[in-house]
Amino acid sequence: MRILRLISVLLLAFAFPARPEGPIQFRLLRLPIKLNNHPTPRKYLIETMAGGVAAFDYDGDGLIDLFFTNGASVPSLVKERGRDDNHLFHNEGNFKFRDVTAQSGLSGEGYSIGAAAADYDNDGKPDLFVAGVNGNHLYHNDGNGRFSDVTEQAGVVSHEWSVAAAWLDYDRDGLLDLFVVNYVEWSPESNPVCTETPNAIPVYCHPRKFKKLANRLFRNLGNGRFEDVSQKSGILRYEGKGMSAAVADYDGDGFPDVFVTNDGLQNSLFHNLQHGNFEEVALDAGIALTDSGRALSGMGTDFRDYDNDGKPDVVFTALAGETFPLFRNLGRGLFQDATYASRLGPLSIHASGWGVSFGDFDNDGWKDLISANSHVTDNIALFSGDRYELPNSLFRNLGDGRFQDVSASAGQDFGAARAHRGLVLADLNNDGRLDAVISVLGESPEVWCNISRTNNHWIEFRLTGRQSNRDGLGAQIRVGDQVNTQTSSIGYASSVLAPVHFGLGSRQVIPRVEILWPDGRSQALSNVVADRILRVSEP
Repeated sequence: MRILRLISVLLLAFAFPARPEGPIQFRLLRLPIKLNNHPTPRKYLIETMAGGVAAFDYDGDGLIDLFFTNGASVPSLVKERGRDDNHLFHNEGNFKFRDVTAQSGLSGEGYSIGAAAADYDNDGKPDLFVAGVNGNHLYHNDGNGRFSDVTEQAGVVSHEWSVAAAWLDYDRDGLLDLFVVNYVEWSPESNPVCTETPNAIPVYCHPRKFKKLANRLFRNLGNGRFEDVSQKSGILRYEGKGMSAAVADYDGDGFPDVFVTNDGLQNSLFHNLQHGNFEEVALDAGIALTDSGRALSGMGTDFRDYDNDGKPDVVFTALAGETFPLFRNLGRGLFQDATYASRLGPLSIHASGWGVSFGDFDNDGWKDLISANSHVTDNIALFSGDRYELPNSLFRNLGDGRFQDVSASAGQDFGAARAHRGLVLADLNNDGRLDAVISVLGESPEVWCNISRTNNHWIEFRLTGRQSNRDGLGAQIRVGDQVNTQTSSIGYASSVLAPVHFGLGSRQVIPRVEILWPDGRSQALSNVVADRILRVSEP
């Protein structure tokens, strides 16, 4: 019995690592650019939606660089050069960033919203897709710090309002395919005039005033070409008002699935039926609506295992009064609404959120949650008790299925109220602590440098697939009870292509690491030493 008791204690110590010495804390750095959403008295709906961010190492120097989308004049949708450029910042190390937009070819066209990074042609250099209002752009990474617009020759031209995109190898042929999230039918001429009583205050129209759109799926044919398979795959059958997408294999069948948040409609879960087809199963899976049966204003989302049971869970942000819903993956293709059981319900009931992501900020072995907050309507305070500009939120994972709001102790400036939008997480200085980058309407972006003091250990895996799917997108990594997936989809209209991060608590050596690669190959590593970025190539 004494031996069994000792084993139980050791197992508990492995599953619930020690708490850190201090709080999760950040230091604020601002970059010298401005997100121009071009608000007008006319209140065009697109003005609320700008702000996607992408974090990826475009030049292969081992440091994560940053890309920011930007708006354009409204209603012309034409960028004013310099003022409205999208921006690429090169990471110089030690939280120093240099604006390299001018020589990169990424200044962009039109009203840009979302960004998604991945190496779609397997040449070892990450490329970039930019989603926008009635016009998207695919940029090929040519090397030497330059990108070329290859939208037309690649066959991904679209004239719909796209907000976000996700890269995935849905048919497991080793070529990354492109899932594009579309919002509503919109043009400057069709945008209605909406007011709020009793004083006829101009407001941004509710999405119910606009027609739904279906999302798009482009299959990678190789040789830099894509085929629109939206209809033959089944994606085109399901219309919505999509805001963000996240990718994970929720049912463990080895094929990636796609979760999409919809604005004012039930969410969509596109189950990969294999053989190139998808079926929308959100209602059957229990993830279309919360337990209240109410369709919410779904915004940003993340699809990751927060309770260390090995199955990816779903969180998404919504508006004040709606909470930030959390759905726990029960297995067998089913989810359970854990919003209130996790305490996220009462903690987020008064917040309105956009970007959101799970990430272990204190390296204790449990993924915490961060959200970029703001209401949609800039004059909401004139006719409501809600506020427009809001502080961001940080919820610490307590390791027992519950979260604690630790925003107040996260740093001197963390409580500043602004119009936050996109969000990415990445270890920007390779010190093993996840940093956060958040875009702000009308202001410069926030770079939150993680300065948390802790003795906890960490490890990050920089994956390289074989000749196909070089990014290893879709690879699942298991470290003890923890599972994380290599994905470039995150939050609201944003993307991260970076090493997969794990907090390890007090463990300095990992007895066993298991990697399931996207093509089904498995790989095991033994006695892996902590506190480093480990490069792993597919066998």
